[in-house]
Order: sequence, then C-alpha cells, then structure tokens
Amino acid sequence: MYDLYTCATPNGYGVSIALEEMGLPYEVHHVNLGAQEHKQPSFLRMNPNGRVPVLVDREAGLTIWESAAIRLYLAEKTGKLMPKDAKRRWQAHSWIMLTNTGISPNQSQAQIFFRFFPEKIPSVISRFRNETRRLYGVIDGHLRDHEYLADEYSIADCGLWPWIRISDYGEISLDEYPHVKEWFERVGRRPAVPRGIVPEAAGTEQQRYEGAQKLLMF
Repeated sequence: MYDLYTCATPNGYGVSIALEEMGLPYEVHHVNLGAQEHKQPSFLRMNPNGRVPVLVDREAGLTIWESAAIRLYLAEKTGKLMPKDAKRRWQAHSWIMLTNTGISPNQSQAQIFFRFFPEKIPSVISRFRNETRRLYGVIDGHLRDHEYLADEYSIADCGLWPWIRISDYGEISLDEYPHVKEWFERVGRRPAVPRGIVPEAAGTEQQRYEGAQKLLMF
C-alpha cells in the first residue's frame, strides 16, 4: 500500500496516473493548500521543499518526493512503464527531464503571470508563453514519427499528459501541434488515465487548479 499526498496539479496527476497504470493500491491524502498544510511541520518532515506530491511506501518504509522521482521509483520497483531496451529507457529519462525542467516551470509561470499576478508584465508573460510553445513544437516534431515519447508507453507519457491536458488554460491550442494532439487523445483513451485524475473534495476541477496555482506562487 502507498500513501499519496497530493492535490489538483498536473504533477500530482502524473503520479496518480502511474499508480493506476501499474495497478498499485494507494490511499489519497488531499493536501489543503489553502490551509497551508504543505507548509506545516508534519508535511515538511516528508518533503522539506513543501510541495506536492509526496509518496510513502508503507512496505519499504520510504518517503519519496518530486513527481519525477516518485514515478522513477515506482517504475524501478515494479519493473513497469519503463522500457527494458537501453536506448528507449534513456529516451524516457530524457523526456521526463524535459517535462519537469521545461514544460512544467514554463507553462506554470506563463499561466501564473497571465492569470494571477497582480501586475500584467507583457514581456514576462511572452517570455514564458513563447518558451512553452517552443517546447510544444519540440515534442510535436518528435511525435511525428513516434507513437509514444519513448516509442512504448512509459512513465514519461504519464508525466507529460496532465500538462498537455491544460494547454488551453495557458492559451495554447493543440490544433497548432497535431502530433501532440493525436498523442494526447491516444493516451487519454487508456482506461487508467481518467482514473488517475484524482478528484478533490469540493469545487470544480478548474477552481481547484486555479486555487493550487495561486497558492503555489508563494
């Protein structure tokens, strides 16, 4: 059994999708960002960086934080959703890193500065939005000749899919990236993927996501 501490964020969804795909038993603990639960001593003992998601492996007595690290841990432990072929395996690692160091920070900042920041700074909004679009172009070019990021479905796809899912929220149209759009629809048809969109206790999903984005500004 695993304990997943999470809320309505793409990085959180990437882990819950992986857990569903692997068929692992887990209990969801919703972290109330509005109540600053992610800054409380009890949470900081699990993750000193004070961010979701966090995974606790009860059997192993281990606590893992950072979404990419969690997915890599699960893939290593179970032998699932990571290519055995070395070339494909390192392709998966590369796309995981691009998601977490490129898509995640740039798309998130573009949305925060555009929708929530008290001052609208066009040059800053343009900087993050243009970089996000450039990265979408990189992914689109790759998916032109590949069914999945590492040719076979992996935790790399699990982690990227929730970010592409909210592309329109960042005013990015998937119609401009047809291969990304095809991949997004292909992954979304997997039965485990919608199950991995873990619901929160109250409010619409957009309200929950907006609330998470606002609070993670600080």
